[in-house]
Amino acid sequence: MKVTIENNILMINSEDLPPYKKGGSIVRNSYFWALKSISCYTPRNGDWEYDEEVWIALARMLSSFSESGYLGYSETLLEFSDDTQIPEQLRAVSTYI
Repeated sequence: MKVTIENNILMINSEDLPPYKKGGSIVRNSYFWALKSISCYTPRNGDWEYDEEVWIALARMLSSFSESGYLGYSETLLEFSDDTQIPEQLRAVSTYI
């Protein structure tokens, strides 16, 4: 998932967010709600924002869903641009684009 950081707010690109599908996969819908539940701002059709205070929880959640084997790395890995320093709390679940 492509991400950026501005003013200590992590933003996940809206195009990379998991969609909620009524009657869809329980794991994918749970992933959607888990990501949404710790976000500080989730505009419809916009990037979701995460305060620095929840980055550890976000990393643990991404790691847990990744280890489950139901979701691929592209769905649970944060992708930063080369010119962004990856915060310590997110390094285990992050890479550069």
